[in-house]
Amino acid sequence: MTGDRRAARIVAAVETPYTRHPAEGTTTETLLADAFVRVLAGAGLDRADVDGLGVASFTHTPDRAIDLAWKLGVRPRWLMDDGNGGASGIQLLQHAMRAIEAGDATTVVLLSGDHFDGDSFRTLVDNYNRTTAEVLAGIPTGGPNVLFAMLTQQQMEAHGLEREDYGRLVVAQRRWAGLNPGAVYRAPLTLEEYLASPIVAEPLHRLDCVPVVSGADALVVSAAGEGVTVRALRALHNHDGQEGDGLQTGIAEFAGGLWGDADAGPEDMDVVSVYDDYPAMALAQLADLGFVPDGDLGGFLRRRFEDEPLAVNTSGGQLSAGQAGCAGGMHGLVEVVTQLLGRAGERQVESARLAVVTGYGMVLYRYGACANAVVLEAP
Repeated sequence: MTGDRRAARIVAAVETPYTRHPAEGTTTETLLADAFVRVLAGAGLDRADVDGLGVASFTHTPDRAIDLAWKLGVRPRWLMDDGNGGASGIQLLQHAMRAIEAGDATTVVLLSGDHFDGDSFRTLVDNYNRTTAEVLAGIPTGGPNVLFAMLTQQQMEAHGLEREDYGRLVVAQRRWAGLNPGAVYRAPLTLEEYLASPIVAEPLHRLDCVPVVSGADALVVSAAGEGVTVRALRALHNHDGQEGDGLQTGIAEFAGGLWGDADAGPEDMDVVSVYDDYPAMALAQLADLGFVPDGDLGGFLRRRFEDEPLAVNTSGGQLSAGQAGCAGGMHGLVEVVTQLLGRAGERQVESARLAVVTGYGMVLYRYGACANAVVLEAP
C-alpha cells in the first residue's frame, strides 16, 4: 500500500462483550449498534462527526451498510460492505484509509460482528459458498473442521510436529486470555488438559477449534487526532488458485514487501496478532511472516511460546476469546490497537510501539483464499 499512510490514524478501538449465550432480544443489529456507541464514546466523537461507515457481517443480511447507517442516524459520504471473514477487518481498514487520503471522508467508523443462536451457525456453514456446495457435495465434511484437520495432519507430517507442539501455542494464548475480562475461556489451561480434550476431527480436538460467540468489534479511523498509524499494509487474495498445499498463505508472497514498506522486520515487533482459526494456520502465518527463518516450526513453538515468550494474540486469540463470525477479522486489529494505545490493562505489553496483524480466511473448498497484513505504530 502506497500513498500518505499517515493521513489517517486509528483513534479508537472497542469490542462488545463476547458471549456464547446472548441475551433474549439480541440481534446482529443491536450488537453492531452497541459497538458503534462504544467506539464513538472512546474517540470522544458524536455521530454527526461520522462521514464514513464500513460494515462486515455474515448475519446482518438481508440488510446492508446503508440500512445500518439509516438506523444509526449517520449520513456517510463513504460507505462499504464487506463479508470476507477473517480478512475483512484489514480490508475495511485499507479502504477506509484510502477514502481519507482521497478526501472522501474524514471520520470513518468500521464495524464488524455477528449474532448466533440455535441453528444459525449451522445454517451459515451449510450455505457458506457455492463452490463448497458444488465441489464437496456428497462428502460429509461437516464444515471447516474436517478440512483443517487434514491441513493440520499435513503440517504435522511435513514438519515432524506432535499435538504437544500445537498445545504450547494454545496454552500460551490461554494465559493471555486469563488477563482479558472479555475472553470466553479464561480458566488456566495445562498442556495435559489440552491433550485430553475431546476429539473433533483427528488430529483436531475441541481446544484446537474456536468457540463460536456473538459479539462485535469497532474502530474509528480519522484524519484528525492522535492515534495508531499504519506503517505498511499488503494483501493478496487467491494467491495460488487453491492448487497449493494450503500450508502457505498469500502472506508468504508479500511479506518481504510488507517489511520493506514498514522499514522493520519480525524481530522489531512488540506485539503480534495472527488469525488463529486453528493452531496450524496461526503457525503457518507466523512462518509466512518470517518469524521462523530456519523452518523449524517445532523449535519455534518451544522457544517463543515457552522459553522466550513472544507476545502473540494477547487477547487470548479467537481460540480463547471466541470468534464472533466476521468480527474475527477485526478482533486482532482491535486488540493490537488497544495495546499500542496503552489501554490493555493487566495484559498490557510494556512499551509496545510496533505490531503486526494478519488476516486470513474465506475457505473456497480446501483452505482460505484471502490474506492480508498490516504493520501498526503507536502514537
